[in-house]
Amino acid sequence: MKVVKFGGSSLADAGMMRRAADILKEDPERRFAVVSAPGKRFAEDIKITDMLLQADAEYRSGKDPSGTLSCVKQRFLELTEQLNVPLDIESEFEIIQQQMKKQSGSSYLASRGEYLSAKIFALLTDRPFIDAADLIVFNENHFLNEAETYRISREVLFGFAEGVIPGFYGRAEDGGIMTFSRGGSDVTGSITARAVKADLYENWTDVEGIMSADPRIIDHPRPVKYISYRELRELSYMGASVLHEDAVFPLKNTGIPIRVCSTMNPEAEGTYIMAKYPVDRMSHPVTGIAGKKGFSNLQIEKAMMNAEIGFGARVLNIIASHGISYEHTPTSIDIISVIAETAYLEAHRNEIITEIDEAVHPDRIFIQDGMALVAVVGEGISANVGVAASVLQSIADAGINVRMIDAGCSELNIIIGVGEDDYEKTIHALYHGLYKYF
Repeated sequence: MKVVKFGGSSLADAGMMRRAADILKEDPERRFAVVSAPGKRFAEDIKITDMLLQADAEYRSGKDPSGTLSCVKQRFLELTEQLNVPLDIESEFEIIQQQMKKQSGSSYLASRGEYLSAKIFALLTDRPFIDAADLIVFNENHFLNEAETYRISREVLFGFAEGVIPGFYGRAEDGGIMTFSRGGSDVTGSITARAVKADLYENWTDVEGIMSADPRIIDHPRPVKYISYRELRELSYMGASVLHEDAVFPLKNTGIPIRVCSTMNPEAEGTYIMAKYPVDRMSHPVTGIAGKKGFSNLQIEKAMMNAEIGFGARVLNIIASHGISYEHTPTSIDIISVIAETAYLEAHRNEIITEIDEAVHPDRIFIQDGMALVAVVGEGISANVGVAASVLQSIADAGINVRMIDAGCSELNIIIGVGEDDYEKTIHALYHGLYKYF
């Protein structure tokens, strides 16, 4: 049995929906489909979810959202007419406008793109529609309630031989709608695959699998045939956007592989995401390179800092009290650095500096912005003595100034901090310098 998920680019218009329906029907093992909201039809187009979020923002600011909602309704009307499916979009939008006034938060309206997309796709493929709100449960802190979700989804889906499920959302404890972060339909697909004990979870998108580097920076990067759950998590978090970074968690201990496939080229092999490699990692220790801009370095200096028990804990507790998560904490005897996203630090930087100054009385404290982080990821890195040397040599040969190196005891990545102006240059240097290891 296979569970398939179609992303927004695979469902952008009637032609793409027909293509996705053909892919689903051509393999009888593809029993359950999870769908996203329709994406962009062309470069200047607007995604359905973005329009729904705009309408919600208009409504909450006291503006009339009817114009934006009318554009969304027109997109769905065109789909039903072109696909000849009997879904009454006018009635659906009457319900949406009524519920919009009752539902708290933005999740309800944001989820309606997936909801209507799934209803249309279910009619197109002659399969039952199964509402994600009946399968997925969030707790009071707006996090996925894993135990309850796995239990309920197993019970509900046991009663279906096949079906179409909207991605991206579930229900909150109060019965309202709650969404994942953007791209969360990937997580819905993983939950579904786990619930029905699928043999394979296929994630259909507009690319032919995962690439070893960002194709917007590297021309025609080498495709990745196999990647582990752990490697995918690292690459996704560091900016590789083919699959949501949390999509691996529901499947991590099940052994169910994920295959990333191309709706535009169904015959392409794609990328298999697996718990264990079918190949020797020593011969290909590096899987990929990814990175992100927008980081800051909060640096604290104090003589004899290492002798002060709890020094680091006090610093991190202050940062945590402002709701900020950190990426890395490289240290020396008298210096501790905390690397965090600039966007999160921005609103609290003065308070944080003042509170740290009062709590630990440093000799010097400052925040340096404009940092990018680049990760070299691979299960075979720690066991291959040449990779780390090649990373540093590649960067040195390119004349790039390194702000931070974080390898430590990690088994599968080496992270380099550089100035944002050197970000693309660093990706190029590492990709070409490490090519023999891919």
